[in-house]
Amino acid sequence: MSGIFGVVSKKNCAHYLFYGVDYHSHLGTEYGGMAVLGKDFNRQIHNISQSQFKSKFYEDYHQMQGDKGIGVISDSDEQPIYLSSKFGPFCIVTSGLVENKEELQEFLFKQGHSFSEFSRHKVNITELVGKLITQGRDIVDGIEKMFDRIKGSCSLLLLNKDGVYAARDRFGYTPLIIGRKENDWVVSAESSALTNLGFTAVKHLQPGEIILLNEKGMAEKKKGSFVSQICSFLWIYTGFPASNYEGINVEEVRERCGRALARRDKNIDVDIVAGVPDSGTSHAIGYAIESQKPFRRPLVKYTPGYGRSYTPPNQETRDLVATMKLIPIKEIIKGNKIVICEDSIVRGTQLKNFAVKKLWNAGAKEIHARPACPPLMFPCRFCLSTRTTKELASHKAIKAIEGKEIKDVSEYLDSNSPKYKKMVQWLEKDLEVTTLRYQTLEDMIDAIGLPKEKLCLYCWTGEFPQNGQSKNKKNNKK
Repeated sequence: MSGIFGVVSKKNCAHYLFYGVDYHSHLGTEYGGMAVLGKDFNRQIHNISQSQFKSKFYEDYHQMQGDKGIGVISDSDEQPIYLSSKFGPFCIVTSGLVENKEELQEFLFKQGHSFSEFSRHKVNITELVGKLITQGRDIVDGIEKMFDRIKGSCSLLLLNKDGVYAARDRFGYTPLIIGRKENDWVVSAESSALTNLGFTAVKHLQPGEIILLNEKGMAEKKKGSFVSQICSFLWIYTGFPASNYEGINVEEVRERCGRALARRDKNIDVDIVAGVPDSGTSHAIGYAIESQKPFRRPLVKYTPGYGRSYTPPNQETRDLVATMKLIPIKEIIKGNKIVICEDSIVRGTQLKNFAVKKLWNAGAKEIHARPACPPLMFPCRFCLSTRTTKELASHKAIKAIEGKEIKDVSEYLDSNSPKYKKMVQWLEKDLEVTTLRYQTLEDMIDAIGLPKEKLCLYCWTGEFPQNGQSKNKKNNKK
């Protein structure tokens, strides 16, 4: 997923925009972008795959002048996109995943549209969304028509002479929060971006809601709905610890996940509890509180130089980041039985090769791996949290057990089934840990604190959320 941020101010907005966008750096690794509207549009985009957002945009933002702007940390496409349309010129940033992009591309070709922006030789999704919006009678109608046509999800910010339009995905997979400071307004994917800028959260957009921010304040342009399936992975891994979604804090959820893991661990005796930094740390704190075992840091992250190893688009980069960022402390590891908490096991290669091996090499006596969510079984259809079935550790285990790839994995979904237990045993051996125990789906839902029907659990269950979009349909797409 990407992180988006917008601002409307009584004075130059570039300061708020620069720092607000930077507070979303954990949500993408490929591109950063900002657009400010004053007398005209000033748009800047940079590749941030090898450097931090601040270092690339520090000079740019000092040259930007305008009272409203939008920005993005993007996981794949170059943004913001500028379009000259029948509504007048506008810039747009998006967050989400559009699955039927080829179909929509052909639809727009037939309408006479051309595309100028490409990412990895494919049409830029944000440009595609922008051109779908121009099919409407006006901006709001265009956003509604775009929602009708896409399969997947899309939240967006659109900047034009009217102000900043903010639209949350129709089924609420990704969040948007409105903040206010006197007569200045911001809209943010992460509520944590508001605090240090002095803004107070005043509204969480409802799914499908469209609002307009300008010098007059906040105006509702389209009511939202309460049919919400927000991404559960936001609390488990993706989101920032200080952020709240639907009024529920990320750090507290992760601590509750850790507590739940500890409550089910009645037959192991360990010396210390640790987390794979950074996102595993909160889960480990919860585990330590519940188990009354000391929390320590046998692995520390070299924060100044490396971001998240999960988000880069290719395995080679992910492996390099994971190798270099985690530094073991032998004095804490040697001779100890360790519970190591992780947010999730996606591919398994990073936990095995860059955490577990470092612990064994430093003299760990036992290593007990505890992921804070169930085995990921299906690639994400809405936020790009996981990409393909074949890369998932669970499917590697299933292929080894069955002797071939299988489409129907339903027997492996029940944590009490014999096949589930075989899968976990295979992964335990493959990861080279003393024991492996996953979080149960029920415990994860309880830790989040929302009703099951309000959450997207597709990555674990393969069931589409109850939003009218292929209800209850199983999908084992590879």
